[in-house]
Amino acid sequence: MTNKVPVGAFRFNTESAKLEYFDGNQYVNITTDSPEQHTGGTRGVTAGVNVSPNWQEYMDFFNISTTGNGTDFGDMSQDIFGCGATASSTRGIVMGGYHPSTASNNNQIEFVTIASQGNAQDFGDMTVGRSTSCVSGSQTRAVAAGGAKTPGSSNVIDYVMIASTGNAVDFGDCTAENNNSSDGGCGSPTRGICHLRTPNNAGHFYYYNIATTGNTAEFSDKAISGNNTLAGGSNAVRGLFQGAYNGNGITAVTISTLGSAFDFGDQTTTRYTAGAAASGTRYVTIGGAGVPSYTMHNTMEYVQIMTQGNTVDFGDLSFSGYYITGMSNGHGGLG
Repeated sequence: MTNKVPVGAFRFNTESAKLEYFDGNQYVNITTDSPEQHTGGTRGVTAGVNVSPNWQEYMDFFNISTTGNGTDFGDMSQDIFGCGATASSTRGIVMGGYHPSTASNNNQIEFVTIASQGNAQDFGDMTVGRSTSCVSGSQTRAVAAGGAKTPGSSNVIDYVMIASTGNAVDFGDCTAENNNSSDGGCGSPTRGICHLRTPNNAGHFYYYNIATTGNTAEFSDKAISGNNTLAGGSNAVRGLFQGAYNGNGITAVTISTLGSAFDFGDQTTTRYTAGAAASGTRYVTIGGAGVPSYTMHNTMEYVQIMTQGNTVDFGDLSFSGYYITGMSNGHGGLG
């Protein structure tokens, strides 16, 4: 009697030196892909910066796997700040922002190709123009929750399919009482986590399922002092948030577990509206403004996501600014 090979069985082919699996008919090579194969490491990219009084369209990039300074990536199509951003493994998406020359919140969505350098291109429009939305995403979707509009705030959640271009589609609503959020978005491939203000500016974390549509549900209270301006980033297991107006603390959450917020460590200084970008192992804080002096920083610092502790120097941006946004092609929403 012939032994039948089960579907999915693995073997190492000593002739080709490759790992293979049985597909029911034959053994086939297991193929892998990662940011390291395309960029030499997970690449972080910045967007939407306030370098007041001269707002700029600057974008920098840096390799999260190493340390070092930011390098010019290209330019946004206009001078805006307070954008939301996320990326697939190949394409970065920048959503909304505040347009100082018109004193209005922007509905424009732009995209870049992460592995190359160049200027942002038009993608489409958000359903409601707004700034400081909490944006997170998976390999396929970018989701923007809440944000500031002119005037007031918005509870709108909308999304786009990253690989295409076109206008955003309604996803659901934020359930927070005040949705004037900041760039506090991160997640796993299935769950998005956003930081939304409450009326006393204490802030809470909320979540939604990226692959479906619907309203947010409460995830956790915030674990650190300081209000309303947190940036976020994650691997697929743990999310980190920092950049409060009056605190230098870093909060962590376990993405799959409700009510899990806890103190992680501290930034070296209090930097208001700093940005963030993450890989599967590292979380990098980006820029920000000192409080109460509002001195703008070009500082980048990092921590190891699955440990706890204070930030360590990473390098410097090519500019100094705040209300800055970060994204990467190796964050937790990609697995």
